[in-house]
Formats: sequence, C-alpha cells, structure tokens
Amino acid sequence: MDSGDTRSSSEKASVTTPAGSSLRDAADTMPQCAGAPPVGAPVEYRLYKRRFVGVVGFMLLNIVAAMPNPWYGPIANNVSKDFGFTLDQVNWLGNVLNVVFVPSALLVPIVCRRFDIRITCYIASFIFVIAAWIRYAGVAPSLNKEGSYAIMLVGQIITGVVHPTFQVLAPAYSERWFDAKSRTTMTMFMSIANPVGGAIAQLISPHSSTPQFSLLVLAIISTAVMPCALLILNAPPTPPTYAASQPRPPFMSLVRALSGREPRDRPTYMTLRERIDFAILTLNFGVLVGAVNSYTLLSDQILAPYGYQSHTSGLMGATILISGVVCALVTSPLSDRVFTHHTALMCKIICPTLGVLWLSLIWAVKPNDAGGMFAIMALIGGCSITLLPLALELAIELTRNASGSVALQWFAGNLMGVIFVHTAGALRAGPDANPPLNMHRALIFLGAFVCSAVVTIFGLRGRQARREMDERVLREGVEMQVVECDWEQGKGEKSDVSKQ
Repeated sequence: MDSGDTRSSSEKASVTTPAGSSLRDAADTMPQCAGAPPVGAPVEYRLYKRRFVGVVGFMLLNIVAAMPNPWYGPIANNVSKDFGFTLDQVNWLGNVLNVVFVPSALLVPIVCRRFDIRITCYIASFIFVIAAWIRYAGVAPSLNKEGSYAIMLVGQIITGVVHPTFQVLAPAYSERWFDAKSRTTMTMFMSIANPVGGAIAQLISPHSSTPQFSLLVLAIISTAVMPCALLILNAPPTPPTYAASQPRPPFMSLVRALSGREPRDRPTYMTLRERIDFAILTLNFGVLVGAVNSYTLLSDQILAPYGYQSHTSGLMGATILISGVVCALVTSPLSDRVFTHHTALMCKIICPTLGVLWLSLIWAVKPNDAGGMFAIMALIGGCSITLLPLALELAIELTRNASGSVALQWFAGNLMGVIFVHTAGALRAGPDANPPLNMHRALIFLGAFVCSAVVTIFGLRGRQARREMDERVLREGVEMQVVECDWEQGKGEKSDVSKQ
C-alpha cells in the first residue's frame, strides 16, 4: 500500500508538540511500555477513503457468516418431517454452531496476531465455502437418516470454527482505520451486519420450496459472497489515531490483565475497577446476545404450538433484527458525536429495558396475538442491536485490547446461547400439555434469567480510557513514542507506525 491515496483535507490531522507539562499529562493518562518516553516531534494522523471498502467487505462477510445459525429455526418442523430428525436434533444443527463458536472465538486473536487481519479473513472465507457444500451434501437421497444428519452436523461444526472470525476482527479493523469520531459508527455497521444476516436467513429459509432446496440456496449465497474477503486490508500507511499507532497486544496480555498480573507500565494494564466493569459488561452482553440467539433458533418451536405458521415465526425473528438495524443507524452516530462520553449511561438505560421486554414474552406468547408479539420483537431488536456496538467499543475502552476483548464478549454471548437452547429443550412441555409441546416454561426461565442478569449493569462505571487518550493527543498535540512491546518480558523497542 502506498501512502499517496486520495484524501480530503478534512481527513488529515496534524498536531505539534507543546510544552512539556501537557506532554507529561498525556503520558499519565494511559500507561506506556517500559522505555517509551514521549518525544517532541510533530505527528500526523490520516484517514484514507479506501477504509470504507474494507467496511463493505466485513459487512457482506458478516451477513453470510450469520446465516447458517438461524437457518433451521423457521423450518425446524419441516426439516424434522422430511429427514426424520427429532426436534432436539434439529435444534443441535444450530446449537452446535454456538458450541464450536465458544472456543473458536478465543483462537481468532491468536491467529490474527500470527497472520494479521487480511490473511485471517482469507482463510476463514475459504473454509466457510467448503463447509457450505459439505452441509448441502447431507441432503443426498442415497443417505439414510443417520448419515444425512452426520454430514449436516459436520458442515455446521466447520462453519462454527470460522464463524467468529469476522465478528471478532471487525472492531479491530475499525480501530486501525477510523478516528475517535467514527469508530463506534463503523463498528456498528460491521457488527449489525451479523444480525442482518440472521434476519435474511429467517426470511429466505421458510420461503424455499423444500428444506433440501433451502440448503442449496444457502450454499450458493455463501460461495458468491465469500470472495469479498479480498476487499479487506490490514492497516493504513499512517494511523488515524494515537490508539491505532500502538502495537497490537496478544490475547494472553488480556488474560494477565483480567487476573491482575499485567505489569503496571503496559498500556493493557487494567485497574481493579476496570476489571469489575469488564466482568459486568461481559455478563450483560453474553446474556442478552444469548437470549436473541436462542429465540431466533427456537422461534418456530415457541410459536407453532399456538397456531402460528413457519413464515410468521421467521418474520418475528426478522423483526428483531431489522428494527434493531434501523435504530442502530440512528443511535451509533449520536454515540460518536453527541453522547461521546456517556456510553456507560446508555448501557444502564438499555439493559434494564431489555430485561422487562424479555420478561413480557411470558404473557405475550399466546394464540391470536401476533400484533403484540411483533411490537415486543421490534422493541427488543431496537434495544439489543443499539447496545451491540456500544458494548463492544466500551469493552475495548476498558481493556485497550481490541481483538481479545471482543473475542471474550462473543464467547460469552454464544456460551449463553448454548445454555439457553439446551435448557429450553429440557423445559419443553409434553405431547399431553395444553397446547402440546409448548415452551411456556422456557420463556419463564429466559425472562427471569435475563432480568436477574441486567440488574448488575447499575454497577458499571465504564471509564473510556482509550478515547480520553486519543482526544488528549489531538487537543494538546502530544506525540507518544511507539514502542513494540516484548509482552512476555516487559521490554520494548522503538518501531515505525507506518509499518503497521
């Protein structure tokens, strides 16, 4: 990449170093690696127009990567009839993806540190296409029930291995290419693409003529979109912010920071208050993401006993996601420019609201009440997806470790999704219940669990340390010397940010 890309004058920021007092203040704001004194040379931060190309690539990849998880939800009963699977087996075709997602999410930062963002996305895209056609191979008429289920399950497992790649790396890409005034918005665009994919999946899968044709459509879509990984680049020649110019810490530095063993002179050191905040944020993010994931996977089984058709179940799941996208498009720019320093306050408002909405489903799911349920789904979607980029960005603010903190957030979300789906299956009523096979007890469990968890959000303080440092550097013209840390030994050596 050359540094001669077209840039508007508004996309360039140049600051010069003032007197030493402000320099020391900035140095105190965020700890540096040992041997990283501030210097007084001018520093220039730049924004490149081609950064948006990578955003488009991440959005398209996240849309398609999200489809296999909820694909079976609206057609669960049809899949059960056509292939002879039990409903619990159909649930596990979606749930297994969440199970594999859990450890895979923690591996993404490690792989990315070895190969960087671009190559990691190439590898994930290639594997994703292979998994799509393995999944479709399971519909072959020559296979018996067990063979068909085994092949479909293998396809889903392979999908789960690479599924977290694009979700985990999107905020890291945003940090490398965008400034503090647009990071949250860009993270929002890339992150909400995942639920958009889930919404599209729930609209397409029940409208295919047969489950077999439905899986063929999914394989074709996956093959057509995955080459969009070629749109993603690693990092710009000149970073957009001070945070983007810093070395990328490994995942183990986050593990040490969370356990209180990270040295104080490193930028990834976390105070006790920050560790508590991160735990609160991860709990709330995990429970709320898990609730949405489990509902979209179980939508047909929740609503069918009350007389709703598969396409209605799909529309309700899609309502969560589409309404959320609309709300996020409005709120994320406001978060970047108006509520810049109030991310924690927004989380404290949204999380309890979601708790009440999930609890209300206990009474809302009943015959002939589609309008009420659509309204609740729209509100859940609007609040949930508005919260998504806020929580991801706040996690990075607390840890200063983009890929590692996001990996833990998605780890928690999918782990809770697995727990909710498995528990809901166990709480399903029997065939003699009224109505048969209803999941009323599962809704009670889900509502009570979510309400219990979101109460903890009131203990969140949420200091935005990364944003404070970026703003201090731009306001006072401070340039901090970039140090390539030896994360194992606590030593550092100077590096040139243009090589990032």
